[in-house]
Amino acid sequence: MPTIAALTLGCKVNQYDSRAMIERLERAGYTEIPFDGGGADAVLINTCTVTASGDQKSRQAIRRAGRLHPGAAVIVSGCLAQRDPDAVAAMFGDGVRLVLGTQRRAEIVELLEESLRRTEPLVAVDRSIGRGFEPLSVSASAEGRARATLKIQEGCDSRCTYCVIPSVRGRARSRPVDEIGIEAARLVESGYMEIVVTGVNLSAYGKDTGGCLADALDAAARSGIKRLRLSSLEPGVVTDAFVERIKRVDALCPHFPLALQSGSAAVLKRMGRGYTPDGYMRAVDRLREAFPDCAVTTDILTGFPGETEEEFEETARFIKDAGFSRIHVFPYSKRDGTPAARLPGHLTNAQKAYRARALIELGRNLEQRYIKRMIGGIKPVLFERSSNGEAEGYTPEYVRVHARADGNEAPLGAAAETRLMEITERGVRGVIIERRYP
Repeated sequence: MPTIAALTLGCKVNQYDSRAMIERLERAGYTEIPFDGGGADAVLINTCTVTASGDQKSRQAIRRAGRLHPGAAVIVSGCLAQRDPDAVAAMFGDGVRLVLGTQRRAEIVELLEESLRRTEPLVAVDRSIGRGFEPLSVSASAEGRARATLKIQEGCDSRCTYCVIPSVRGRARSRPVDEIGIEAARLVESGYMEIVVTGVNLSAYGKDTGGCLADALDAAARSGIKRLRLSSLEPGVVTDAFVERIKRVDALCPHFPLALQSGSAAVLKRMGRGYTPDGYMRAVDRLREAFPDCAVTTDILTGFPGETEEEFEETARFIKDAGFSRIHVFPYSKRDGTPAARLPGHLTNAQKAYRARALIELGRNLEQRYIKRMIGGIKPVLFERSSNGEAEGYTPEYVRVHARADGNEAPLGAAAETRLMEITERGVRGVIIERRYP
């Protein structure tokens, strides 16, 4: 029986796409084995190109696959494969046999078989991206048996000046609502307690069909899932009407990853983000009014071309005022072909690294402050994995907790009411009080 190994880089959308392709290969007779173990007959590398670092890591992963799995047919999919398929195909010496990109992934079995009959790599990259939502689905998750990812949206119509994703993912398109409900129900039947709803631009869900993101959340919630989590959110979608609707979704976790990128109005304008710091803060206020003590996390892109010291300080002040529970900081990465690449005033790598370190430290302090408010309280924790003799999991606000129950390991794949005792290097130490579900 042939074997398949996989390595996924980048976002949760890529994780979902990889799982869907693996399941198709499994139905064709392949058995999945660990990537690091070596010896696979075929290897899937799902790539990222959002930053120059993503490009580099993707190429390194392809070369690593060739070393770990000599003689294997290496399948390269994802954004780097879509953006530069010829360069990927040129890595034939590293085992590359099939280049897929961000389309035709539902055909992976047939395309792999065709590539094995050739003496050179098969480039099956569809340049006319964005013609519809590709019919991919999963019944399991690479994240374990507690939490699954459900992809409901593909592509992006935004034109942020620094981003190449619209060029490799195509226009925004949405998964039909009935299909969302069917897959969510299948995941519940498989035993999952939490579903993470994801997409390339999740907030654009329904714009091509006359619906909205709240429709998709309602459909997923009707499956009976215990927890429903958003993977990302744009401030423009957080209207009074939207918040009023999602308040009624009982399974929705009070955790909102709300993209910011910069707290400077001038930088946001150069980025083409389409909102101001004031408009962003109104979105935060709406969420906190509807979901008291909710976690609002964000992404920050620092060192954008022309970012002055004053603009950087504006961002730092805004982050403090917003009181985020966690921030992810990325130094700006020049992407050829984007408007930002042509802007004047590019910062040095040293300048970008310094600013990123400063914001990361600020983010750590804010995260500690947010978590401290929870210490002594009781939260339902969904335990997902075991580490150092304890179970580890997350609260609805996505705070990581490790705990024991009466000296014994807590049940994995189950939620339990847990008292949060103290902050540790691993997150928060808790004491399990009572199992909640299943």
